[in-house]
Amino acid sequence: MSRAITFSEYGPPEVLQLSEVAAPEPGPGQVRIRVRAASVNPLDIKIRSGLMARTVPARFPVLLGLDAAGVVDAVGEGADAAVGDEVLGAAVGGSYGEYALLDRPVAKPEALSWEVAASLVTVGRTALRVLEQLGVQAGQTLLIHGAGGSVGTVAVQLAVARGVTVVGTAGEHDIERITALGATAVPYGDGWVERVKAVAPRGVDFVFDASGAGVLADSVALTGESAHVITIADMSAAQHGVRFSAGTTDDGQFLRELVQLAATGKLDIPVWRGYPLDQAATAHADVEARRNQGKVVLLP
Repeated sequence: MSRAITFSEYGPPEVLQLSEVAAPEPGPGQVRIRVRAASVNPLDIKIRSGLMARTVPARFPVLLGLDAAGVVDAVGEGADAAVGDEVLGAAVGGSYGEYALLDRPVAKPEALSWEVAASLVTVGRTALRVLEQLGVQAGQTLLIHGAGGSVGTVAVQLAVARGVTVVGTAGEHDIERITALGATAVPYGDGWVERVKAVAPRGVDFVFDASGAGVLADSVALTGESAHVITIADMSAAQHGVRFSAGTTDDGQFLRELVQLAATGKLDIPVWRGYPLDQAATAHADVEARRNQGKVVLLP
């Protein structure tokens, strides 16, 4: 048996409970890791609260968690790692526990901390996937809504590195940080369209909405083409003819690229705070209240 965070009903952070569960067994191609860090993502909050009940109905009890980093302690047939390897990846069946299963483990370089290794998986792959889907090129202008968030921060860095002119909407407390990453940051809220036009007088070619703050109609108007706007956070996307990007077809290439960038100092993944496993409810409350400025991780 092992310890894990589970919930058996939808509700506030307090529904998360420390439970005794059976350690998962790796199937073909899988590895089991002793988790050293597990990332808390906004999707976890939505699943726990019931906001995703229609699209992702829960089978209680639920063990949350999309990402993990740790040490391999068991391998399935054909697994691409060995016992003792330090790896990271997307978890199968949850990561908020002492053990987790990974389908496609990627080696963790020594230069990466456990916290960063766990934090870059979903946010990094999401940012890279959307940039690929948009097809934004060097010399073009990309507007990123929610540039101060975890996905937005990664997207800013990846786009700037590609020679893209980036404008990012963000909270006042994030303006300086986003500017330091090479983007032109403007405050979000009423009047954001005029502020964007003022700093991008030649117009905006593409929009990446990572905020879900009801900005799609104006974003389409800015680009003049709904196909040039993608959201990962606004469920009204179809009403505006905008693509909603979800899931991943990553075979490991995206993640390996991100790991290399982070390990060589070319990609910064801010980690705000790490919490012991039994403080998962506090971690969720902080993320839900948007108190964090960077990634939040659990440390079993």
